[in-house]
Amino acid sequence: MGILDEKIVLITGTGGGMGRVAALVFAREGARVVGADINADGNAETVDMVRTAGGLMTGFAPVDLTDAEQVRELVENAVGVYGGLDVVYNNAALQRFGPLPDFSVEDWRTTVAGELDIPFFVSKYAWPHLVERGGGVLINVASEAGMIAGHNPPMVAHTAANAGVIGMTRQMALEGAPHGIRAVAVSPGPVLTPASDRDLGDNQALREAITAKTLLKRFGRPEEVVELAAFLASDRASYITGANYAVDGGSSAW
Repeated sequence: MGILDEKIVLITGTGGGMGRVAALVFAREGARVVGADINADGNAETVDMVRTAGGLMTGFAPVDLTDAEQVRELVENAVGVYGGLDVVYNNAALQRFGPLPDFSVEDWRTTVAGELDIPFFVSKYAWPHLVERGGGVLINVASEAGMIAGHNPPMVAHTAANAGVIGMTRQMALEGAPHGIRAVAVSPGPVLTPASDRDLGDNQALREAITAKTLLKRFGRPEEVVELAAFLASDRASYITGANYAVDGGSSAW
């Protein structure tokens, strides 16, 4: 018996990284998973991994989650697969980094769309289906950047967008409570995914600069974020809503 037995979960960004780990963990806990990503090949690989492990997953890709109409269609298709929705895990994000004076308007708009529009669109279109089920859970992946500023890398849009995600989560919790909908944010610190590991390469100085603000002096692992999310999605967390959980190795503690 898993903590998410029979729950229908929509996870965005399942083409790799934390989204892939989320699909595997949620399915392990008994959820019926629907995944979506812009990366069709990566998403298909995640579906195969989940099914090989004995889980249930259906994938939709490519889906541009910054396009409201594509998101609306995705949610309708997701509901059609298993007959409803119980949990939405807003994991997908797209961001750009850079210092304020050199940060272009295009970079700003791309980041706001990629980090704030996506969870809004998905939640908006999933909302009536959660209401129809008599309640559910919205989990928004934000970032420690929504709570603290950062030097490495410079992150003016990233901080703004994720502060927005955390604030939006509180409002979702307020509006969702009468319908039995809980809303929770999870804010990771630096997490080492295959993509970030590849991008950092052998630059040990940059790796140490990124983790210096953590108390634990290391990167997090995707499962250290996702295991918390699985708990928050479960009925064991039924008294938790409107909260933001930092999973950042202590970065936001000082």
